[in-house]
Amino acid sequence: MDLNALEDFQLVAAHGGFGRASRASGRSKATLSRRVADLEDALGIRLIERGTRSLELTEAGQLLRTRTEGPMHELVDAVAAARDGLSTPRGRLRIAAPILFSQVALGLLAAKFRAIYPEVEIEAVAEDRFVNLVDEHFDVAIRIDPGKDSVLVGRCFAKDRLVLAAAPSVRMPKGRGDKPFKVPAVVMPTYRDGDVWTVRNGQFTIEPQPVLRLSSLLMVRDAIVAGAGAAMLPRSIIGGLLERGELVTWGIAGDEVELWVLHTSRRLQSPKVRAFVEFMCNQYPNGSFTIPTW
Repeated sequence: MDLNALEDFQLVAAHGGFGRASRASGRSKATLSRRVADLEDALGIRLIERGTRSLELTEAGQLLRTRTEGPMHELVDAVAAARDGLSTPRGRLRIAAPILFSQVALGLLAAKFRAIYPEVEIEAVAEDRFVNLVDEHFDVAIRIDPGKDSVLVGRCFAKDRLVLAAAPSVRMPKGRGDKPFKVPAVVMPTYRDGDVWTVRNGQFTIEPQPVLRLSSLLMVRDAIVAGAGAAMLPRSIIGGLLERGELVTWGIAGDEVELWVLHTSRRLQSPKVRAFVEFMCNQYPNGSFTIPTW
């Protein structure tokens, strides 16, 4: 099989047509069309439906694209690494990360990394679901308290902690009390009525009285800044508000959580993955996660 033809097929499929693939790559439409036709002849199957207004892959074409997209990226990276003596990070780096981390940190971190390694193209996907790095062709994943994994390895690059916080206008409970204090609270939809929050350093317990149920921690943060009530939030996303006095903390409300950058063991051989792991660890030299600044 001609690997150049397979690469051109992937290019056409990714861009949704010969014209767009030609403009993106600088290769002529005729060359791309010929190579895809040669690939079809070599395989003895049709990969693309001709005669449609937009490009449509056949079932065999879709299967070939899905099964070879990841290996093709790795092959291109391997050739580039061999040419550069396994030293220069380059190529596409696919990152999977939780939505909150992506919203508050990943955009700026990606821009910083790209400024240091301009030959790396970053593709970041923000999702809270469990992503299979191998099957879905991701290079690295950011995960919170990931636990042991038989396939993935990595490093903890920072830690965070849940704290109970509210606007200064919200009255903080005083004393220990025999029963939980009832306090207006902003909670997530997953909160179960009757659950209590225990503040460790203050040694008191709160029974939240939900006034708002919001599905985003950033919405929760904004609501308590406006005085809606108390909430449990990661310290990282309210640190600046605490410093400016827009929020006050009532105490620590949870164990430390660890943020990890994970990858398969074989992908660490890639210069771009190795560089990204080191970059993430260098961003948090004291180990505490904070929202990055440029």
